[in-house]
Amino acid sequence: MDLTLIWAGVIAFAVGAYVVMDGFDLGIGILFPAFRVGGERDMAMNSIAPVWDGNETWLVLGGGGLLAAFPLAYAIILPALYAPLTAMLLGLVFRGVAFEFRWRDPAHRAFWDVAFCGGSVLATFAQGITLGALLQGIEVSGRAYAGGWWDWLTPFSLLTGISLIVGYALLGSGWLIWKTQGPIQADARRFARPLMIALIVAIAAVSAYTPFLENKYYQRWFEWPGLFATAPVPLLVAVTGFYLWRSIDDDRDHRPFWLTLALFGLSMMGLAISIYPDVIPGRVTIWEAAAPERSQIFMLVGAALLVPVILAYTVWAYWVFRGKVDEAGYH
Repeated sequence: MDLTLIWAGVIAFAVGAYVVMDGFDLGIGILFPAFRVGGERDMAMNSIAPVWDGNETWLVLGGGGLLAAFPLAYAIILPALYAPLTAMLLGLVFRGVAFEFRWRDPAHRAFWDVAFCGGSVLATFAQGITLGALLQGIEVSGRAYAGGWWDWLTPFSLLTGISLIVGYALLGSGWLIWKTQGPIQADARRFARPLMIALIVAIAAVSAYTPFLENKYYQRWFEWPGLFATAPVPLLVAVTGFYLWRSIDDDRDHRPFWLTLALFGLSMMGLAISIYPDVIPGRVTIWEAAAPERSQIFMLVGAALLVPVILAYTVWAYWVFRGKVDEAGYH
């Protein structure tokens, strides 16, 4: 059994879970200024209040797992991406503080609303830039980062940053369609259609740009046997987008959220096809970056115990707070 592959799967799962679970509450922060002051904003906050902080557990697991299982990758990626990663963490701090203080400090609620929205936008944009900078390649010399301070800032990384803002905003709309009712749900439906069009355009733009960043990407997407795996992806995106468009006014309120997640899943599938088996695309493979086998075994024992507990708690929390929400909370 290849422990390195197992750890790569654990980290990929953690990152995917973070995108799924924290994406929609970041999306609500992005959309926050579009909601009416008072009841609508309170309802939007109430819809994520029981779960938002637990969602970020997966970010900790992904970052900690990268350090523990692939220390070389961690040592190269962090110096290359200090600026966007620091911005992401500051954004998450601002939105976390604002989430609590807007209830406890009503005299300055307008300020905390701005901090909540600004933190959400900053964190999302920084995550997208981080992804774009990683995809476009990191300059490596020996076992260390060899690039400059601003290498992460390129047209492609800006494109991925904006794309993720659009995607999370659509996830937030889908969540509010599912979890709310009345005027705020009507607003969420109204926002969802232009956001869906923008996301499809963004996916197409990033997908068209990516194969020309690295020769390996081009080979995996357009040459056999990679073409066999990649050819269905654009068709699946188109079909999912079609059903998402139809579901926005459907009475099955959960469908827009899950179909948006399907678009994210297809995007992550394309990302995996592009970079596997590299952890730093075109530079370092997962096996080259891996920790010693004994370390992987030791950490895997802990992960095998903790990850099921985290999953069980997460499922239980979402089950307890199922149903619709109003200004007073869940009912």
